[in-house]
Amino acid sequence: MSIAVLAPAPDLTVTVEELDGRPDIHLHAGGQGIWQARMAAALGAEVTVCATFGGETGQALRHLIEPELRVQAIDVSARNGSYVHDRRDGSRTEVVRMAADPLTRHELDDLYEAILLAGLRAGVAVLGGPLDDGVVPDSLYERLTADLTSNGCKVVVDLSGSRLDAACEGGPTVIKVSDEEVPKDEPLGKAAARLADSGAEIVVISRAEHPSLAYFDGQAYLVESPGLVPVDTWGGGDSMTAALAYGLAADLPWDAALRLAGAAGAINVTRHGLGTGSGHAVRELSERVRLTPCVKEEDR
Repeated sequence: MSIAVLAPAPDLTVTVEELDGRPDIHLHAGGQGIWQARMAAALGAEVTVCATFGGETGQALRHLIEPELRVQAIDVSARNGSYVHDRRDGSRTEVVRMAADPLTRHELDDLYEAILLAGLRAGVAVLGGPLDDGVVPDSLYERLTADLTSNGCKVVVDLSGSRLDAACEGGPTVIKVSDEEVPKDEPLGKAAARLADSGAEIVVISRAEHPSLAYFDGQAYLVESPGLVPVDTWGGGDSMTAALAYGLAADLPWDAALRLAGAAGAINVTRHGLGTGSGHAVRELSERVRLTPCVKEEDR
């Protein structure tokens, strides 16, 4: 089972924790695509990450990522972004953030070519976005989704705003979004059905600590995961996306893929590392995930 993951501009992350009353500093590769790839690999998929690396932050990132994941690296002049988060009080406080630089026209061409070929070889591609606006144009997602799907690759998109709109124009197979992307006055079930009009086989709307909503085969369902005490809610949605992509690659029925996704998100939030958790734990916990058909008007 192979999956290609687009990580346009990974981030160098510095997190300050507390250990025995002293600062405990952690240096990691981060960003949506990296967290997705990490969970997909933990589930047993053969993952290829297509990503750009530039500047001092990019050099450090490559050293962190390459021992962990298979990387199709594109060297660029644009610097990767970075942030420092202080978690010593148990919550995330951003100390400083350096945004990633926009990619040049030729750098975009190289990135597009890499993920296009990797996706066609794998048969399943996950398209995530960079943390910062302006790094890649929205049109990249529409073209890439259309080119991949028209050539037999199944595409999973986990995007927001105008990037999501662009990808939907290309006709993705799976759409995973946060409920923050849904207008406040629109019922989630109706929003999911609207997104499915792009041709997607399934739409999943994550809702932080609340049950996610999934829509497939004309029916909306609540995805109810076991209640676990969260350590860090960051990365939970990305873990769900990874599990959906794994289910697609493994040709699982959607109900089984959703149970994996619910379990992957639940396991992730109990851990300090984002996109982490063992495949064994996810599979065992998936047996406790319930899918309940929505019957309330607000869900329909």
